[in-house]
Amino acid sequence: MKFLLARKKGMTQIFRENGTVVPVTVLEAGPCTVTGLRTPDTDSYSAVQVGFVPAKAKHVKKPQRVAAEKSGVGIFRRLKEFRVTDTAPWEVGQEIKADIFEQGDVVDIVGISKGRGFAGTIKAHNFARGSETHGCMNVRRPGSIGACAYPGRVFKGTRMAKHFGAVRRTVKNLTVEGVDSDKNLILVRGGIPGPPEGFIEICTAKTGAN
Repeated sequence: MKFLLARKKGMTQIFRENGTVVPVTVLEAGPCTVTGLRTPDTDSYSAVQVGFVPAKAKHVKKPQRVAAEKSGVGIFRRLKEFRVTDTAPWEVGQEIKADIFEQGDVVDIVGISKGRGFAGTIKAHNFARGSETHGCMNVRRPGSIGACAYPGRVFKGTRMAKHFGAVRRTVKNLTVEGVDSDKNLILVRGGIPGPPEGFIEICTAKTGAN
């Protein structure tokens, strides 16, 4: 099980040895620090907690500062637990870098999609718009959302205008096209969710290869 926290830097393209062009996303991966271990004896599950991007004590909450003091590691802006079957290969304070991954590895990428503000039903749910003939006053409105007498309410889950984007998204089975261990960069084939400088979670793919 390989895992790492990263930042999305942007997209570019690379050329393979056979001359084909591959679009890739550049990730600034690590270095991350193991800040804690979860074991079945004490926590009822096995996991490794890693920290990414050092932070000042005044910028984090008190429980994080106390936990950092007890474990003897620094304070980090981003913390994340990754479930593992065994925590024996890991120890608190261990540093994880981009070279943990290799070219050809298949990974799952988790990120927060770009926020698009408040969107209507056409943009959010792909509704069709109404006609624009004489007298039509329902061009981009959603239309009826329920009856007046029975049941006399709006059903839960009815598709309406909403806050669009800014949700957790997972892209599965992406291929690592290259690793630059000196600059802590990982090149992943294809696009991934999130804006530039957005935080990304990388882990070994849980299903088959693409």
